[in-house]
Amino acid sequence: MDVRRSGIVFAAALGAAVLWVAGPGASLAGAATGGGECQLQGVANLSPPLTSTSGNFAYNFTGTLSSCQSNVAGAPTTGNVSAGIQLPETVTLTCTRPGTCTSGFCDDRTTACTTSSQCPAVVFTTTGTVQYQEPIPQGSGSCGNSTTAGESLATWGDGLHTVVSYNTTGALAAVQLQGTVVASMTLALVASSVPASCTAPGSFTIASDEPTFAVGQQSLAALTFSPTTQDQNCVTMGVSSANISGTVGIGSAQ
Repeated sequence: MDVRRSGIVFAAALGAAVLWVAGPGASLAGAATGGGECQLQGVANLSPPLTSTSGNFAYNFTGTLSSCQSNVAGAPTTGNVSAGIQLPETVTLTCTRPGTCTSGFCDDRTTACTTSSQCPAVVFTTTGTVQYQEPIPQGSGSCGNSTTAGESLATWGDGLHTVVSYNTTGALAAVQLQGTVVASMTLALVASSVPASCTAPGSFTIASDEPTFAVGQQSLAALTFSPTTQDQNCVTMGVSSANISGTVGIGSAQ
C-alpha cells in the first residue's frame, strides 16, 4: 500500500472546505469572526439523477476553495476539494516481459538458450501513473429531502491534504453538514488504468497531513445550490449535475 449536487450532495466538498477556518480551540460560533472563512465553488454529478421521488443515489464532487482568511498562522489560503472521483497517482509497478536469448544465454546470464522461447519471462519494477478511485459518497432521498454520507479530500495550495468523514441532511436548496477530520482516505485501484503486463498496488492511502487541521476536529456548515441547467427541474427532468457556492468555516465544538 502506498501512502501519501442538488443540495444533498454538496456536502462532499463542504466537508473539506469548512476545515479551513480555525485551529483547535476555536468555537464554531466564533469561526466566522475569530477563525476565518473560505469561498467554495464547485459542481456535483449525481447518478441516478435526483427527482421528486425518493430513492438511492451516488455522486461525485469537485470544487475550489478561494479567498480564505484565518487567524491561524500558516493556514492555507486556497485549495481544491473532491469526493468520489478518480485521481492519478504515481506508484511502483511490477511488470513482466518475454525473455530474450543473447549470445547463447537468457537475460539472467545463467540459463543457456538457442532461442528466446527457451528463456523465462523477465520481472521488473518501474514507476508509472495509474488511477485510484476515491470512496463514492452515497445518499437517499429526493429533490425535496435527503441524507448522505461520504468522505471528502481537500488538497491545499501547499500540497498538503485534509480528509473529512461526513453526514448530511438536505431540504430543497439547503444542506447541513456535520463531519470530522479523519487520519486518511483509502482509494481503490482502477484496474483498467494499469498498463498491460503490469500490476499495481490495490489501494492508495492519502493522509491528513495539513497540520492546521488536527484529526478529530469537527466541521459544520451550510451551502446553497442550483442545477447547472434550467431544464433539470426534478419533474420532467431529474437533476444530474448542480452548482454549489457559499461561505464555509470551522471550529472545535465546545
